[in-house]
Amino acid sequence: MKKILIANRGEIAIRVMKTAKKMGIKTVAVYSEADRNAPHVRFADEAVYIGKAPSNKSYLVGERIIKEAKKLQVDAIHPGYGFLSENANFAEQVEKNNLIFIGPESESIKIMGSKLAAKEAVKSYNIPMVPGIDKAVTNPKEAIEIAKKIGFPILIKASAGGGGKGMRIVEKEADLETQMKRAISEAISAFGDGSVFVEKYITSPRHIEIQILADNYGNTLHFFERECSIQRRHQKVIEEAPSSILTPKIRQKMGDAAIKVAKACNYIGAGTVEFLMDANLNFYFLEMNTRLQVEHPVTELITGVDLVELQIKIARGEKLTIKQEDLKINGHALELRVYAEDSMNNFLPSVGTLNTYQLPVGEGIRVDNGFEAGMEIPIYYDPMISKLITYGKTREEAIERMIGAIDNYKIVGVKTTLPFGKFVCQHEAFKSGNFNTHFVKKYYSAAKLQKEIEDEAKIAAEMALKIYLEEQKILKIPLT
Repeated sequence: MKKILIANRGEIAIRVMKTAKKMGIKTVAVYSEADRNAPHVRFADEAVYIGKAPSNKSYLVGERIIKEAKKLQVDAIHPGYGFLSENANFAEQVEKNNLIFIGPESESIKIMGSKLAAKEAVKSYNIPMVPGIDKAVTNPKEAIEIAKKIGFPILIKASAGGGGKGMRIVEKEADLETQMKRAISEAISAFGDGSVFVEKYITSPRHIEIQILADNYGNTLHFFERECSIQRRHQKVIEEAPSSILTPKIRQKMGDAAIKVAKACNYIGAGTVEFLMDANLNFYFLEMNTRLQVEHPVTELITGVDLVELQIKIARGEKLTIKQEDLKINGHALELRVYAEDSMNNFLPSVGTLNTYQLPVGEGIRVDNGFEAGMEIPIYYDPMISKLITYGKTREEAIERMIGAIDNYKIVGVKTTLPFGKFVCQHEAFKSGNFNTHFVKKYYSAAKLQKEIEDEAKIAAEMALKIYLEEQKILKIPLT
């Protein structure tokens, strides 16, 4: 494998390129009109224009990407995450064009891309599942019967989707028909597939996922867990590894379950098996993401492995040389997704120019970044600017480093999730480890964040005044 095309943009494109360059592999960037001058374009050995700014005219046009890859005599395509990374048809076309897809086979993507097909695949592996029905439901009367059996509250979920789309929590029977119609409509709009299913809603859940890697020789490893319970709109904002609540026994059980899920669909490459965990530490299979995750850096920091390097090695036919017993958890890592969103206004996207953009540096600080000062935040793509990751020997050290790194991350021109990240890290519920996916709903409000910012500003002003007055006293001391 001498040349890789990265079918993505921003920080993940640069992240993959860094490892490829370390391995002596040439890289090709693709870019849309909006990204013509983006850092990932300059970072690559070669770059090729693939279309206008909207993603459906550039980063989602698989035929164009494959055509350019063949023209540039590329050996393999790395999809990153998002865009075409979990598109089974794209993976299949890459394979048919005699290119290597750095990811699982298209059939595995297809199975795990449907929550219903995934449930069917893992059914015989004795993996804990959330009580519910494992078939598509379109009739509200049928859904009511299911709900009565498993008990309210229930969750209506789109089979084909993620990111909270096509998902509705229903507390009582009277609301079911309306919420079901909304979930189906949203699923059709977002995924082109209105299939929904019904399952028991786990109250006060933790969202915990297991990183796995599998080679072509029957070896499947898990790289421990990531805690992803700090979310807004069912989407993760802060992740950490390891989780503060898992015992070694539960960790082993979850790891074994994740490996079984991978084997259920003959999985090859890097993937993540997601679980919900209830207040009694019972865990249930949620879904499998058939790609590299946004939050993979926290796993890299606690295990000392380069997951992208292992992805590439597996894709070029190499055998995993690591054994499960070789893997150990060392220290603690946190990741904050730095989104261009206004934490004070319901996390709405914040569009503008990065007038000031200075990254924090220091021991235990890593920033996976795709922007620089003077750039505009495009309206066409996900609003994530970067990922701020901190590492410490302990969870407390990682949290303190995150707070310091947030303070030293200077962004002017757009609103970001940096203040929200600091709010979380300083909150007693997070620091104690006693939180779940309802953290934002339970503890966070714009008013609370505003008060914290004002209190900090007041303390800073008082300290500045004190230092000034002390300096004045020194200046007034007569020389003898």
